Amino acid sequence: MQTYPTGYAESHRIAEQIFREILPRHGMAVREEQIALCHEVLDTLYNKEISLCEAGVGIGKTLAYLVACILWQMHRPSQLKMPVVISTSSVALQDAILTEYLPDLSAIMLAEGIIRDPITAVVRKGKERFVCDARLAERQAKAISKGQRQKNSLRIAESILDLDHIPNLTRYDRCRICVPQSCPRDCSLRLDCRYQQYLRDSMKPDIQICNHNYLLANAFHRLEERPLLLRKYQALVVDEAHKLPDTARQMYTETLSAQNMDDLCSLLQQANFKRLSKRLRTAFLTISISCTPSLSMPKRKVSVPFSLTPFRQAALTGCIDLLQYIGSQPDMPHYLQYRLAETESLLRLFLLEVPTRILYLEFSANGQPTFCATSNRVPQLLRSALWNTREPAILTSGTLAAAGDFSHTEQLLGLAAYRPLRHFRADSPFDYKKKCLLYFPPRARTRVDNRHMAEEIIRLVDSCHGHALVLFTSYRQMAEVRALTDGQWPYQTYQAWRNGGKIIQQFKQSGNGVLFAAGSCWEGIDFPGDMVSLLIIAKLPFPIPDPVSDYERKQYPNLRDYINAEIIPEMQKKLRQGFGRAIRTEQDSCVVAILDERAGIGGRYHDAALAALPICPTTEKIEDVQQFIREQKRPDYFL
Repeated sequence: MQTYPTGYAESHRIAEQIFREILPRHGMAVREEQIALCHEVLDTLYNKEISLCEAGVGIGKTLAYLVACILWQMHRPSQLKMPVVISTSSVALQDAILTEYLPDLSAIMLAEGIIRDPITAVVRKGKERFVCDARLAERQAKAISKGQRQKNSLRIAESILDLDHIPNLTRYDRCRICVPQSCPRDCSLRLDCRYQQYLRDSMKPDIQICNHNYLLANAFHRLEERPLLLRKYQALVVDEAHKLPDTARQMYTETLSAQNMDDLCSLLQQANFKRLSKRLRTAFLTISISCTPSLSMPKRKVSVPFSLTPFRQAALTGCIDLLQYIGSQPDMPHYLQYRLAETESLLRLFLLEVPTRILYLEFSANGQPTFCATSNRVPQLLRSALWNTREPAILTSGTLAAAGDFSHTEQLLGLAAYRPLRHFRADSPFDYKKKCLLYFPPRARTRVDNRHMAEEIIRLVDSCHGHALVLFTSYRQMAEVRALTDGQWPYQTYQAWRNGGKIIQQFKQSGNGVLFAAGSCWEGIDFPGDMVSLLIIAKLPFPIPDPVSDYERKQYPNLRDYINAEIIPEMQKKLRQGFGRAIRTEQDSCVVAILDERAGIGGRYHDAALAALPICPTTEKIEDVQQFIREQKRPDYFL
């Protein structure tokens, strides 16, 4: 007979009570998928396992895992109690957990007598996200002649420690008043430092909230036996877990740009090594020239694999020798010795073509190269950094599986061979069969260009009376198609570029506008109600080829195997993320149009596209779109 740890049955019982009785009394609906997810998290915690939990839109996964973590902590023996870490990719979700979810849940559980003390939590961030009081005072003294708005922001910083919550703070001021990487030991404000007090206080709360970068940085510190950034924790929740592999890859990527080298040379000059600084500039310029392509660069950032030519070898050798020589100067400051050694180490990777690195050059729009070296062992590094600790972990997201299969995500996360490994899938509770219509345009006999796409968009927008979000995989194509639709409808039209938060807000307030968007708008942004009653996906979101994918392609025996194992699963997960912008509540209804001819009925990737999405009716007729909107929407929608 199986025995369960102390508190197991009681935690499950209270979870049922919370979701079926208590929360409904506070206006929350009973969702069977949410309850099932909470039980899955509890089982994972008590069994000290790892679980991949895919939770569809509208389940309420955040509340599900928070309840489970609180109940588990509540029943832990006092001598074993340690924090639970919740890692997310977005500041918005961190703030929501800290200021909305946990305070509301704590108040309800206190009132019901489930817990005796309020739930304590803190958001952990890197030091560059906080105010340094000493640097703030220096900056205020120099900002006497600045504008009133700038002065007000600096004044607010006197009472708000978190830089993310200071309004109208310029990027320049942010860099000038943030906590430095190394605090001077003789700082006159050290004893009264708000940041140091924050560090002391942040070790106490039961729930530690951070982003994926902070989580991985803490893991690296542990592996290198350096001081930990987080308290030793007893469980880990990774929300928005589909973003963890990319975050890890970025952290395991070393870069050296022309700006980095210019900064180093400026520091040398300031330290009175002007002659050596000039020689180093010349040496790096020689490397840059050796890497400059003969053909003109396109007007956008591009990445190309690095290959060692005789010219590049000679230039790299010369620069490395010079860096060694400069670093060996007897009166060289320690901080500069470190920077020089760091730069030398990175350039040596390119000289030796180290097999554990994927080496490539990233060219800016003006042709300046950045040297990039990323690890080709990210899954293995993730496993040693996070999963070999044997603490229970819950990884959750709306898009962990590709067509119901977790294997691609397991591979990316370093969990492919990890056992035991739990899997949990809960589809969205929304009734897509009634509330969503999937539209594919009839397949054209000729290649579909931007003009044809614009014409199709115009027909769809007219049929749905605006209320449209048009998602692109390319900013260039978005701009071209947007220009072709200009003046073709009476609805206010918006175009969101990078960091287009204000534009998105204007679209939400427009009522029936049309938003052209790309990039971050594919996920993480809510458009509830009738804001988006028409979602147009211009192209299937296949990953863009780059040197990393070129390397991955070579690990497969043929192109077909690579496409099936890597490309299609990535596309399916991204497609689901975009599809998730359409319906955000039980009352929403939406037409989703996929214009990519490869996804259309009879197209090469039609089945793959359908497998990625919830089951809903499909059509090729624009008349069906019009009829669906007429049946689903209230009369005031058309006014």
